Amino acid sequence: MNLAPGLPATRFLQTLEIVALEGKHLSYSWQRLFSQPVDPAWVRNLEQAPEIAERLEAFVSRFGRMQDTMADKLFPRWLQALAETPGSQIETLNRAERLGALSSAEQWLEARYLRNRLVHEYLRDAALFAEDIQLAREYSLLLLDSYNRVRHDAITRMGISAERLPDNLLLPV
Repeated sequence: MNLAPGLPATRFLQTLEIVALEGKHLSYSWQRLFSQPVDPAWVRNLEQAPEIAERLEAFVSRFGRMQDTMADKLFPRWLQALAETPGSQIETLNRAERLGALSSAEQWLEARYLRNRLVHEYLRDAALFAEDIQLAREYSLLLLDSYNRVRHDAITRMGISAERLPDNLLLPV
């Protein structure tokens, strides 16, 4: 495959590298944040635990950043590299689901709404916020899995050798 600068495949691969790095950072934050139980008491204690609050901020930021990069850049550039024309974000997500790069466009949209709640509804209700953090924990796995699916598609459908791609992301456990 010719990967001259400016070609859709080149832009896709550059974006895939960015998402791989974002995924590594998200996975790191995921492991650090969820090394202890997150419940309403944990949320209420954040004011007295600034180091834990920083972990939470890093996780929420990385969750949102990876989601934004994938939806706004990676999926459309991937479709362009496949000689398809991306549409609106929902059309692009639906197409990604049909092509197997996304397990569920509906879950992706739920994760998007969750991201907005985490940013804008910050700490208003400790029980609800703890529940949303747990949801973000699960939806982070969706993001990491979607990256791995797009990477796999680049190998199988686009014929790009695995050595030329960033590594698979390991899902935290």
